[in-house]
Amino acid sequence: MASSVNPTVRRRRLGQELRRLREVKGMTAEEVAERLLVSQSKISRLENGRRSISQRDVRDLCGVYEVEDNRIVDSLMQMAKDSRQQGWWHAFGDIPYSVYIGLETDAASLRVYEPQVVPGLLQTRGYAEALITGALPETSPADVEKRVSVRVRRQERVNAPEQPLRLWAVIDESALRRVVGGRHLMREQLEFLVELSQLPHVTVQVLPFEMGAHPGISGHYAILEFPDATDSSVVYIEGVTSDLYLEKANDVQKYSVMYEHLRAQALNADQTREFISDIAKGYAR
Repeated sequence: MASSVNPTVRRRRLGQELRRLREVKGMTAEEVAERLLVSQSKISRLENGRRSISQRDVRDLCGVYEVEDNRIVDSLMQMAKDSRQQGWWHAFGDIPYSVYIGLETDAASLRVYEPQVVPGLLQTRGYAEALITGALPETSPADVEKRVSVRVRRQERVNAPEQPLRLWAVIDESALRRVVGGRHLMREQLEFLVELSQLPHVTVQVLPFEMGAHPGISGHYAILEFPDATDSSVVYIEGVTSDLYLEKANDVQKYSVMYEHLRAQALNADQTREFISDIAKGYAR
């Protein structure tokens, strides 16, 4: 379950509020940076929630924006303090996609399109280990185990007894045909996928090869939505060396429309379970 204080979400909310105060003041990020003798990129990173915000940063920015209401200043200072706490994932050390984990931990729903592999939240431990080992051949066994453990911990949101994550996954047929870790392991993975797809808050749809070209042909992406109306939805696109987070309403809308097209072209939930089961039986033979 999500913790009561999620540092990633706190940074994001604080950054949004600081951006709002700047815009109300009618100042550009460049003007603010010049006043505080810092780089414009620092102001941008503070506002998009991608880095920790110190209470001193908040105090200085409130001074520039001439915020006179002490209650607002105190609230922002508390958010800055909360944003510097550590989420459960920090116990595993340096995790390359920690920002995403923070968002996923607090999300109410997740829509994901995966063209190559079974989505992380639906993987068995064996499949995850084989996948990470194959995708990152220079990674040490200890780091592989750490990544697998983080992935398994993330899956607690799917199986949470209260307020589980609403998960919708559209998976390309190639992810089911790609033999990761051997045929026996693939059979177990596909049977596990069918099992999870029967949960009331999990929907799995397969996009078969015969559909040809489709809106998701450019690659994997995920759309996260949050329970608090003040938190805008986020489109997450994973990269090799860096990840992309899109939060502008226009960008989120385009990816949402694209996802609706994928859902419409994919097999429905019942057809998907039958389709996956047939492939699993093939691996058993």
